[in-house]
Amino acid sequence: MKLSGSILFLLYLCTPLKRVFMSSRRNYDIAFVGLKPGIHEFEYQIDDKFFVQYQEQDFRDCTALIKLRLDKNNGFMLLRFEVGGKLEVTCDRCGNGLPLELWDEFNIVVKMVDNPDEMNEQEEDPDVHYISKGESHLHIADWIYEFVNLSIPMQRMCGPNEIGGPNCNKEVLEMLAKLGSEDKTTNPVWKGLEKFKNLDN
Repeated sequence: MKLSGSILFLLYLCTPLKRVFMSSRRNYDIAFVGLKPGIHEFEYQIDDKFFVQYQEQDFRDCTALIKLRLDKNNGFMLLRFEVGGKLEVTCDRCGNGLPLELWDEFNIVVKMVDNPDEMNEQEEDPDVHYISKGESHLHIADWIYEFVNLSIPMQRMCGPNEIGGPNCNKEVLEMLAKLGSEDKTTNPVWKGLEKFKNLDN
């Protein structure tokens, strides 16, 4: 089958991109089979480019340092990931960009077995993972992705003492305060509670 010139050109463009993607993934593969038993340490600098291979993220300007401590034993490995750095999210309160500091630790136990797929399906502990006894590399990119996301708090807002600071959208805060005061005066629930307002405890 003869390919048209346009298809050949697209294949030409995609081939180096595929090579770049594969090589970047290899940066997060650890050839543990060649490591001696004991503790080994690794560091990974993570930025927005790392997340391109995943779906679009709800954060930006990520600068993270991942420290990995790998303790190799006979038949299993203990992994401790330390996530540090910073990124920016959208504030849930006012919609402005909100810088966040990242800091968290995660532990994974990797066990080498004959039937890793079956064991992973049956395992209920998310901190235990199985790989084949014939495996030579440990692929940690997906764990890094997961742990960076887990380091971001569910509520993405500044603290009460920081409200109205340089990162806040003052107009939105004023509008929210106005809506809050209007709700209290017009809502019948508040009207019924007014008689209790000045009671002594």
